[in-house]
Amino acid sequence: MSIPADRRVSPPNGVKVHLSAYLDLKARFPRGVVPHTLVEETIIDLVDAAKSFDEACGWVTAAFGRRLTGEGPLRTTLDARRKLRRRGQLDEMIIAAAGGAHSLLEFRYDRDVERAHGLPRASQQVPFTKPDGGRGFRDRCYEKFGLVVELDGRQAHPAERRGQDRSRDNDSTASGGSTLRYDWDDITRHGCRTAAQVARSLASRGWTGQPIRCSPACRAMKPNPKAA
Repeated sequence: MSIPADRRVSPPNGVKVHLSAYLDLKARFPRGVVPHTLVEETIIDLVDAAKSFDEACGWVTAAFGRRLTGEGPLRTTLDARRKLRRRGQLDEMIIAAAGGAHSLLEFRYDRDVERAHGLPRASQQVPFTKPDGGRGFRDRCYEKFGLVVELDGRQAHPAERRGQDRSRDNDSTASGGSTLRYDWDDITRHGCRTAAQVARSLASRGWTGQPIRCSPACRAMKPNPKAA
């Protein structure tokens, strides 16, 4: 529950009070609609209150993934805030989310696996037609090399969706492509190993580049020693 910053209330059990200096007290809502903050205000409030970069990034990417906001409205609200933690980081998050990073895991893959190791840039949120005629999206697609990368966050891909994921992988293979599937540990704890595997898969499909080390301790090895 959000209230003006100059007010104080005793919240009922289970309700957390958020003090905000940016509430529009003149806003009017249709009859029967509970007064509420706009989506963009809520996102920025959550980012400001987040305890870590990952938590803040999760709010932004999830909002874009659910199509709750867009880059323009969020930046307009951001520009109106005089004081805000992580302003510079929020700019990075918005750019990534608007570009197709629709979850924290996708953001981390793009930053910590793909860019950090010099892999070619994959297309994001690539639409495809399912066998039943429905529309779906592939998380990351290296279209030139026929390679798909699916990123399975536990919240986005609960156990009951594993059958759907498997069907999507099979559809990719049936169409002439191949799919690599990674979870949270693969990206955040074993990013170098994951980058090496993606690099090997790309090299076997014609990529002539080489991965780079993200740090002196990086274990991403060159997939093709003969590559120029």
